[in-house]
Amino acid sequence: MIALRSLLFQVFLYTTSAVMTLGCLPLLVLPRRYTASAIRLWSKLQLWGAATITGITYEIRGAENLPAGPCLIASKHQSMWDTIFWAVGAKDPAIVLKKELTYVPLYGWYAMKAAMISIDRGSGPSAIRKLVRQGKRAIANNRPIMIFPEGTRSAPGSLPDYKPGVAALYTQLDVPCIPVALNSGMFWARRALKRQPGTIVVDILPAIEPGLKRRDFMVQLETAIEPATTRLVAEAKSKIATD
Repeated sequence: MIALRSLLFQVFLYTTSAVMTLGCLPLLVLPRRYTASAIRLWSKLQLWGAATITGITYEIRGAENLPAGPCLIASKHQSMWDTIFWAVGAKDPAIVLKKELTYVPLYGWYAMKAAMISIDRGSGPSAIRKLVRQGKRAIANNRPIMIFPEGTRSAPGSLPDYKPGVAALYTQLDVPCIPVALNSGMFWARRALKRQPGTIVVDILPAIEPGLKRRDFMVQLETAIEPATTRLVAEAKSKIATD
């Protein structure tokens, strides 16, 4: 039954994505806010589909730790679900993504129109400078920035590999950094069709205030996210085992 529901959700995901990306093309000539609203609607639709078809719901803990104004959200990344969630979980976020994604027809057009932040990880220091420039622009427009510090999805239990981009943004933007732990990979694994029913927990942790040195910040960020993620993964394993 899980395999069938997982397959049905994939059909739902691809079908609704195709309909929306084609149907919303006229929005690309309108002000940015219309494209941002369409992306948010698409994300809500996918979260609804995941809950209705596969039984994957979610719970947010520590919502009071997410400020209303500009901030840097540094989230653990275990699943495609995370990218879907953050278009809804924060207000009009500027999401940091790989530059290669902006070259994808339709998807890239929407990402660029919505003023997401792209980074060319192969360009070295120039990529970091561009990342910071885009970050400053987003903060000036009163938008939160969402970044996955590891740059890509990691399987639950794997060793962390935090990249320098998050530290560059933190040291240059003078806004609080909000660490986020989650356990989405236990229910929506990367590179796998199976969708395990259950509740994904997103734990928004207390802010790291601006002003730390780069190395101290990175230590504090990893110390905040990794143990919390380990606890959430263990919690998910326990619930899956008893279901």
